[in-house]
Amino acid sequence: MSSTAVPFATIGLLVLSNVFMTFAWYGHLKFKTEALYLVILVSWGIAFFEYCFQVPANRIGYGYFNAAQLKTIQEIITLSVFVLFSVFYLGEAFHWKQGVGFAFIALGAFFIFTK
Repeated sequence: MSSTAVPFATIGLLVLSNVFMTFAWYGHLKFKTEALYLVILVSWGIAFFEYCFQVPANRIGYGYFNAAQLKTIQEIITLSVFVLFSVFYLGEAFHWKQGVGFAFIALGAFFIFTK
């Protein structure tokens, strides 16, 4: 794979992975009456697809990115996907304090990527 395609493939796969991860971890919150064992099994099933995207993303990206950079990319994507999920799926409001907290995390990412 060309070095210009690596970041796009890595980030694209991480976005897909995080969509599945978010639904696996938090999607069941809308189904409070379902049996716990059932939502655990469904969550595991969804998480399988998370790993099908996460593992190749890390394999493709490692070398172009170091491990700390890969983890930082993953965390920023996780927060971005989670904000959209919580607003549009769970119907929760986004509060300015969350924005400030996420901005501080993004500032941390800046330092991870600065040479």
